[in-house]
Amino acid sequence: MNKTCDFLVIGSGIAGISFAIHAAKYGSVVLITKKQDSDSNTNYAQGGIACVLNSNDSFESHIDDTVIAGAGLCDNEAVKIMVNEGPARILELLDYGAQFSLDDDDKAKTSENTDSKNPYNFHLGREGGHSANRIVHARDLTGKELETKLLKKLRELKNIIILENHCAIELITGHHIKTAANQYKCFGAYVLDSVNRHIFAVSAKVTCLASGGAGRVYLHSTNPSIATGDGVAMAYRAGAKVANMEFIQFHPTTLFHEKANSFLISEALRGYGAVLRNAAGDEFMKRYHPQASLAPRDIVARAIDNEMKVSGLPCVYLDVTHKDAQATIAHFPNIYNRCMAFGIDITKNLIPVVPAAHYMCGGVVVDYCGNTDIENLYACGETASTGVHGANRLASNSLLEALVFSYRAAINASKRIEGCHQINAENIPIWDDSGTTDFEEWILLSHNLWEIQSVMWDYVGIVRSNLRLNRAMRRINLLEKEIEDFYKRTKITHQLLELRNVVTTAKLIIVSALKRKESRGLHYTTDYPEQNKRGWKKNTILSNRSKSPHSTGLMECTQQ
Repeated sequence: MNKTCDFLVIGSGIAGISFAIHAAKYGSVVLITKKQDSDSNTNYAQGGIACVLNSNDSFESHIDDTVIAGAGLCDNEAVKIMVNEGPARILELLDYGAQFSLDDDDKAKTSENTDSKNPYNFHLGREGGHSANRIVHARDLTGKELETKLLKKLRELKNIIILENHCAIELITGHHIKTAANQYKCFGAYVLDSVNRHIFAVSAKVTCLASGGAGRVYLHSTNPSIATGDGVAMAYRAGAKVANMEFIQFHPTTLFHEKANSFLISEALRGYGAVLRNAAGDEFMKRYHPQASLAPRDIVARAIDNEMKVSGLPCVYLDVTHKDAQATIAHFPNIYNRCMAFGIDITKNLIPVVPAAHYMCGGVVVDYCGNTDIENLYACGETASTGVHGANRLASNSLLEALVFSYRAAINASKRIEGCHQINAENIPIWDDSGTTDFEEWILLSHNLWEIQSVMWDYVGIVRSNLRLNRAMRRINLLEKEIEDFYKRTKITHQLLELRNVVTTAKLIIVSALKRKESRGLHYTTDYPEQNKRGWKKNTILSNRSKSPHSTGLMECTQQ
């Protein structure tokens, strides 16, 4: 049975939930999520939210730090919006019941506190690339704290329907609605109920993509298994522009242990005072950057990659043993307990770490209010390319960006629905899977997924070259054709949807990387090791519009 709503939200991370909470003030909301409503990258975020909340800090300093990290590709206006509007969103989280760490670990102070910018006496941490302490956090479980309180707020609202274990298959555009005057107008999405294997349409005046990132395109990732680039892939196939997909951030420090599943060791640990050492005990980051272990993530990741290649060893080490043990445990209880589960006492032992794919700095192109170039389609969070991150995301800016721009998107969308013509759900064509067959051999799909992830890790990782990228492209092209043929003749499952989105996203990353003939930010290639300062401060834009909507071919690649 098809459904109708004012707002359709795809994704249940901080961006999707924030959008839904604000949109619900103006109309009915259907929120779909692939797994449980708390499964998202937000839940995995340890470090915190970068925000100016202290009289010793300034908006200008946070803006400068963000722009410097972005290596010349930040949209300065988008950065200003995020930084200036950030404090209001933090205070809103307090209204929802969020509890952040305090300097005295006591009850929050009132607004009569002497520091007007930090009236609640937040403990403000510091991370790589920041010139001041500005990371508001809930110990080392900030994401979980936010997700819990936002979901609680969401469930209190009566005009929201949450559909767990549901996957978006395809955006419904004018391509599907024969009476639509605009082929590039969104009317909702086709959705798969993964439990009951049922496909239906959700008709919506406004659709918001907030499905997170694409870390699982790579073999090693800090992201949950659901981070398969769904929003970017669906939007691209529908004709939306995507930008800067070559800029994939690799978190420098994930726990190196065969059973740890790339457990993230927060950058906040280095902000607290931990230092990176190689197997010889050398504090090697001093040789790579003036900020040493507090250098920006791309520099740290490449330095670790180089140290591993020089030594031939599979990891480097993070050392926090010189800090007070009880203070370390108090600040980082989650990291301490997880490492102890693997026999590593971080107060006494060095922590073995390696880089892993962490964050997608590119995404679906949006304006300052979350609008894509498909009418009535919005994007926010990691799925979107707001221009804030440029060529490299500054640590802990992601949660702030998601909060600020999801709010702006919801307010903008609320004005749009007033005069928006909605297609009756029953007039949307039913999903046609005639001629397809059931397929039970997941081993074939899982092998394709493993092959894509391996190719991306080996050839499109921290250090790239034309040889590696071209080799990756040839293999991904073959896999894409194989998967698309399989998709057309097989009944849909969530595994098949994810596989299709992974291969599309992988191809977008490779094409973008081949287009950029320089090294900038997170994109480093041995063929062009220097930053090209003449004519290359441009965004890599990919568009599918010269082909029919919802096709997979890559037809246009420009820089703007």
